[in-house]
Amino acid sequence: MSLFETHARQLDALAADDRLRVLRPRHGLDFVSNDYLALANSPELRAALFDGINRGLPAGSGGSRLLRGNHEEHEALEIDAARHYGSEAALFFATGFTANAAVFATLPQRGDLVVHDELIHASAHDGMKLGRAERVAVAHNNAAAFETAIRNWRARGGLGRPWIAVESLYSMDGDRAPLAALAEVAERNDAVLIIDEAHATGVFGPEGRGLSASLAQQENVIALHTCGKALGCEGALLCAPRILVDFLVNRARPFIFSTASSPFVAHMVRRAIEIVAAQPERRAALDALVQHAGTRLHERLGVAPTGSQIIPVIIGDNGRTMAIASELQSQGFDVRGIRPPTVPEGTARLRVSITLNVTAAQIDALVDAMEGAIARIPA
Repeated sequence: MSLFETHARQLDALAADDRLRVLRPRHGLDFVSNDYLALANSPELRAALFDGINRGLPAGSGGSRLLRGNHEEHEALEIDAARHYGSEAALFFATGFTANAAVFATLPQRGDLVVHDELIHASAHDGMKLGRAERVAVAHNNAAAFETAIRNWRARGGLGRPWIAVESLYSMDGDRAPLAALAEVAERNDAVLIIDEAHATGVFGPEGRGLSASLAQQENVIALHTCGKALGCEGALLCAPRILVDFLVNRARPFIFSTASSPFVAHMVRRAIEIVAAQPERRAALDALVQHAGTRLHERLGVAPTGSQIIPVIIGDNGRTMAIASELQSQGFDVRGIRPPTVPEGTARLRVSITLNVTAAQIDALVDAMEGAIARIPA
């Protein structure tokens, strides 16, 4: 057996199942990115970049936050973020994946229970695997199932703390978690509610504060606000009670042993938060496009509107999904196929992402092209 034959066989198996991933350059109209408010390439963020250069901000941090990597821009961002999102404290991570992994690997303790939505992000799963708490998945968006899981655990002798883990807006289905009901479950069961706001930050809530804005000041609520989607930058802000932030600084290995993000990034995230808060017209314009896309896709393809900027068009078969995506790409529409294990078996889909990088007329053109491609490529 050659050195990497096992890896080659696994890649061949993925290719045979139409699940082999490859990197592709960006091309065509943007119906795939998470740049929902079109900030990533905006004049405002370019101006913030040049402002950072003129102020002499260092290009790199030079080390972890606990060594020499901590910069006043990181601390200023955390102060501003805590104030903006309504939490007692905030901690800046280089990526949302790192933040989620750190939270679930560190905060739930041995003897605790993490009850998570079955569609929670892969980063949460990886964090839970590193952690010491018991974990259990429950039916998607079913608040009663969370409570049943906690009560069953207590009945078996569970004595620790329950942790409830959800996304406020799910990245592949575009639907929302029942946050009010989950907050009640958490309150009744002395649990902590962890809300990943990755796809809602900047898009929903007053001043773009997310779908958990009304819960932010509760002692038992933790919210993760990703900076690499609607905010157009990168990184993530973990908003939580001060005691939990301090615990992460002392115990979270992904934070302790990682080089800090560039002070430039922290500077730009601060500016992005300001832009989103001060320009509600961006959110209004996006909502208008979302409503337009939902109506057109429902009229022409029978796709149920999600009420969010993420609209899945379920195809089912992996090969057919990728063939339709390829045809759309050849016509100038950047739409990607999503296959298992990212989504459940048999639900391969085109994930249509609506952003301010496109117009209503371009949405109409996409729907026309999609209807034709689906009709031409057999099931």
